Amino acid sequence: MSLVVTWLGHSTAVLDLGTPDGTVRLVTDPLLHRHAGLLRRRGVRPLHDAWRDADAALLSHLHHDHAELRSLRLLGDVPVLTAPANARWLRGKGLRGVGLGDGWHEVARSVDVRLAPALHGHRRMPHRPNAVSGHLVRARSDGRPVTVWAVGDTERFPGIAHVRALAGGHVDVALVPVHGWGPRLSGGHLGPVQAAEVCAEVGVGVAVPVHWGTLHAPGGRHLPPGWMDHAGAAFAAAAHRRAPRTRVVVLGPGESWELGDPGARAGASPAEPGGSPS
Repeated sequence: MSLVVTWLGHSTAVLDLGTPDGTVRLVTDPLLHRHAGLLRRRGVRPLHDAWRDADAALLSHLHHDHAELRSLRLLGDVPVLTAPANARWLRGKGLRGVGLGDGWHEVARSVDVRLAPALHGHRRMPHRPNAVSGHLVRARSDGRPVTVWAVGDTERFPGIAHVRALAGGHVDVALVPVHGWGPRLSGGHLGPVQAAEVCAEVGVGVAVPVHWGTLHAPGGRHLPPGWMDHAGAAFAAAAHRRAPRTRVVVLGPGESWELGDPGARAGASPAEPGGSPS
């Protein structure tokens, strides 16, 4: 069984899971256009080949920087796996929302997904539900299954260590949010230190920081100078101190890493210049 993680910026990552039955591709919180509403993307939009032919999308919640409807529609008629309230709302928008209950849901032969707990109650929206979760992905093979935790937006909360039990006793790879889209982190999020503490508490094997260095408010990219570049390295430093058993892999947008490869980056791909559709 193989796993390749490609980070496309913000909370969007592509999981390519090689199984005995072929490769299964999952996309987390797809943000595939140039921008997300009023928020601006630094750099260029994700390369089409990085996310095309997805088998399913994993949607953590309905904030606009995570549930960008134009991006979800770009994926085509794929199941969008999320909390039941979110799925109902998505179906009202013409998307294939699939509400997950307790337990594992089979996406394809050898690959299962389930919801994981998260706490992110800030910024309620009047016209969208506020059901929040992470996801656990389990790829089964002849040996021990590989488990990926897409953490989603959350703060640290009592009981978050229960994720490890839900995952079957081990989290091999986690996509961990470490910042946001402004220099000041609002409530309901993990900063670099809190993210490292969560990795230690859950016992994460490899952590890939996400939700940083990508989006900014109009005119806010350079105020204060350098804020967009800080969180990835800060998380790596914090994990070295607080989660020494966790290996940190810091990627840039469009870069990939393969489980089992000794390098921090493998198969890096360029990003696609902005343009239609956008």
